[in-house]
Amino acid sequence: MKNKIQKITTNLWFDTQAEEASKFYTSIFENSKIGRITRYGNEGNQIHGMPEGSVMTVEFELEGQSFVALNGGPQFRFTEAISFIIHCEDQEDLDYYWEKLSEGGDEKAQVCGWLKDQFGVSWQIVPANLSEMVNESNHEKSESVMKALLQMKKIDIKTLMQAYKE
Repeated sequence: MKNKIQKITTNLWFDTQAEEASKFYTSIFENSKIGRITRYGNEGNQIHGMPEGSVMTVEFELEGQSFVALNGGPQFRFTEAISFIIHCEDQEDLDYYWEKLSEGGDEKAQVCGWLKDQFGVSWQIVPANLSEMVNESNHEKSESVMKALLQMKKIDIKTLMQAYKE
């Protein structure tokens, strides 16, 4: 019997750090696991140039979401144009993900709850109710939240809630 395959799977292109990144991410998220690891063979070496036996892909799962990490070489880099959003229930949750994912990352890329991790992948660590606050029908409330948000690197939920209640 075949395993059910997720309809859409995120593929992350790394130079040579696919296995390291997969282990890093699965160490952070409680509901996670590493799956199949595929290695490069001799076939196609003239195209991919990777050593035979080296890791080609690592399948892993974070909170029920399937990913594939590919060691594809240095041709492509991550940009902020793509990011992963982590919705946090409280400040403790938010602080945990911020601390873990920002370790070794680019401090200059930290703004409004966004960070870039040590592999160059962008993350948004936000309160679960942020979308509701910034889409509030009361324009003054939503503007107050945005004003507070735009002054932050790591989000302080208490400050956002105070801005929302003003």
